[in-house]
Formats: sequence, structure tokens, C-alpha cells
Amino acid sequence: MNLTGIDIFNIALWIFIIGYAIYQAYFYFQRKNAATTLTAEEFRKDLRKAQLIDVREKTEFDAGHILGARNIAYSAFKQRYQEIRKDQPIYLYDQNSMLSGRCAAILKKNGYKNIFILKGGYAGWDGKVKKGI
Repeated sequence: MNLTGIDIFNIALWIFIIGYAIYQAYFYFQRKNAATTLTAEEFRKDLRKAQLIDVREKTEFDAGHILGARNIAYSAFKQRYQEIRKDQPIYLYDQNSMLSGRCAAILKKNGYKNIFILKGGYAGWDGKVKKGI
């Protein structure tokens, strides 16, 4: 069987696509299983009993954030997650809920429990916020 350069390229491309899809599926389910996603209403209900963490970058946080949140940016999360207490619920959010899942996976991997993510992120929040200058 003689394979041409195009055939080899197509086979390699399909192997790459399938591998990438498996990689993405693995991390999707890892993030999904790390935390419970809450609607804005559910998130607001027990907000005062939890640690509220905004994982957006400082400039985004300074421009506006949910009232009572503290900022631990995703870019520094692996170095700073130990600042979060293990004995209290953790509420995470970012702009659209993408980075929150990654942060939740980091926390779960390191023994944290009671991790919750705001569905739709800050963009979907309709509660009290603190606006920047």
C-alpha cells in the first residue's frame, strides 16, 4: 500500500483532531465535576456565608465587581489559592464562567470542597456591584 504525502497529512490531521477533542472533553468534565453551577438567584441566596472570589484580572476587577468580592486573578491562582479557607463555601466568578471552572478544578485537586460557580459570570450578574472610578 502506497501512501502519498497528502494521505499521511490527512491521517495525521485526523489523529490531531481526535486527540484534541479528547483533551478538551477531559478538561470540560474535570471542570464540570469540580464545582456546582448556580444561577444568579441561587448565588445571591447564600453569598454572605461564602468566600466570594473574582478570578478576573485586576484591571477588570477594579472596573467593577460583585459587592464583597476579593480578587485572586486566574493568572496568579496557582500561587495564591492557599489564601482561600477550606472550611467555608467558595463562590467563584469571572466574566463569562470560563476561568472559574479551571480555578474550581485547581481547588478540588488540592482538597477543597463546597465550590460554586456563578452561571454566566459577572456578565450575567444583576445584583449589587461596586463600580470602579
